[in-house]
Amino acid sequence: MDGILTGTSTEAAARAWIADFAAALEAADARRLAALFGAECHWRDILAFTWDLRTVSGAAAIAGRLLPRLAATTPRGLALAMDRTPPHRVTRAGTEAIEAIFTFETATGPCTGVVRLVTEGGAARAWTLMTSLEEIRGHEDPANGKRWRDVDWKRNFGGENWLDRRNKARAYAARDPAVLVVGAAQAGLSVAARLGLLGVDTLVVDRDPRIGDSWRQRYHALTLHNETRVNHLPYMHFPKSFPVFIPKDMLANWFELYAEAMELNVWTGTELAGGSWDEAAQCWEVTLRRADGLTRRMRPRHIIMANGVSTTPIMPDLPGLKDFKGAVRHSSKLGSGRDWAGKRALVLGTGTSGHDVAQDLAVSGAAEVSIIQNRPSLVVSLKEAQAPYMLYDEEISFEDKDLLATSFPYPVMRRAHQRIVVMNRQADKALLEGLERRGFRLNFGEDDTGWQIMYQNRGGGYYFDAGCSQMIIDGRVGLLQFADIERFGPDGAVMKDGSVTPADLIVLATGYEGQAAAARRLFGDAVGDRVGQVWGFDDEGELHGMWRPTGQNGLWFHAGGLAQCRIYSKVLALQIKARELGMVA
Repeated sequence: MDGILTGTSTEAAARAWIADFAAALEAADARRLAALFGAECHWRDILAFTWDLRTVSGAAAIAGRLLPRLAATTPRGLALAMDRTPPHRVTRAGTEAIEAIFTFETATGPCTGVVRLVTEGGAARAWTLMTSLEEIRGHEDPANGKRWRDVDWKRNFGGENWLDRRNKARAYAARDPAVLVVGAAQAGLSVAARLGLLGVDTLVVDRDPRIGDSWRQRYHALTLHNETRVNHLPYMHFPKSFPVFIPKDMLANWFELYAEAMELNVWTGTELAGGSWDEAAQCWEVTLRRADGLTRRMRPRHIIMANGVSTTPIMPDLPGLKDFKGAVRHSSKLGSGRDWAGKRALVLGTGTSGHDVAQDLAVSGAAEVSIIQNRPSLVVSLKEAQAPYMLYDEEISFEDKDLLATSFPYPVMRRAHQRIVVMNRQADKALLEGLERRGFRLNFGEDDTGWQIMYQNRGGGYYFDAGCSQMIIDGRVGLLQFADIERFGPDGAVMKDGSVTPADLIVLATGYEGQAAAARRLFGDAVGDRVGQVWGFDDEGELHGMWRPTGQNGLWFHAGGLAQCRIYSKVLALQIKARELGMVA
């Protein structure tokens, strides 16, 4: 790449490329289209042309995928976006480019695009292109302005008031929802809010007694490890008075407030006991079990598994653990470290939960605490861990930050994270060297791609250091390697050298059941086989099964951090709305 255009204005370069792109699409000319892209180029489409999340690389491949979709989508009106961030010069993943937001229309509705231009041979070429469906024409999100235009100026004296209507909506006495959402944390609530404003009847169920209990019941010291400014839910931002890192109970309480404010239909104390797909009726038949023992059968057309990556604890059957005379707890059920003051504790697992629990126990007066490492872990200081969110420091609108966050195709995102890892390792050099001296085994993700890609591949395996690493370096928290343990016995861990590391408490910070496993358990092996993998990147760099059609009709998956849930809840809701309208089979 020759860099970015010089001698011409940023806006003029963007306008010229967009005009050429529009002309090539109008002519359906593969040669002209391919000529607009660079030697390295990628196109990510989010529902605009493909009703899926797809990424393709290479100019010829991009033209080959775009052209067959033109007759059905009829893109038109391509132009620089008004009232959005204007074209500007940026450096993304080490590459200098002109970044521009544009708009266009398709047969489905208004769309937005993001293009990054570099110079090759003296001309502007697209390095990355992202196209995204914004709304379905005629079924726009009323929160974008329609609600304030269509005002009912009358009052319904003598009839139902708002509370009457809400109680009726929540009861589902004489109807079934179109969508059943399993899980009432950030994933379930965000997609229910999107669907509700699109007019799709949605019921959220959660087995816990209160909305937010999936966070509220976790270990006492838990706070979010990414900053509040990134973590807003759709339509309602956190108050500016909130702390930089939100404590679990504050977040749980916010979820309750959010569900009420967004008029979401939520049944707590309700568990999805199982279900099956009725192929003839094209709907599910499910059984819901209430905490009071009552059951309800429903026939929703869609089920969204929003039960997250931290829902059902994994309790491994470790050799000799049943013989242990002390207490065994999963990290999610430990409670406060103060409950174990004066006790000797072993914590199995060196992800975030394992470190946080070990630190909480140590500072709360445990007699001895050791953390047990099973495999190498990624460690990054809490401050440096915020680096993937640098985009949210830019002086642009929050809406544009979310748009740009989705616009990076996987090869570029991967390169960006590798660069972040290099910076983080330098910033954390003393910390990492101290851990290695203690025998702590480090890794930095596949091909040194860091924690965020690791999260999307396996849901954990890393630690944002909030102080426990220094405690390990100083010896205040001991370190054992699982490979050195022969088995567990009545008094603790029996080491291969014959010694015993005594314990009164063993904490299993061993993670949670995956979403694919949960679906298989609930709906059977045939459905599980059709669904296949959930999470992890496919050959195009999109996530298997997440926010997109799966191998099972009517079954969807939604999860992730709050930012992912906010952004992709819209993507998922648009797909379900399109199917409810009969636009997509």
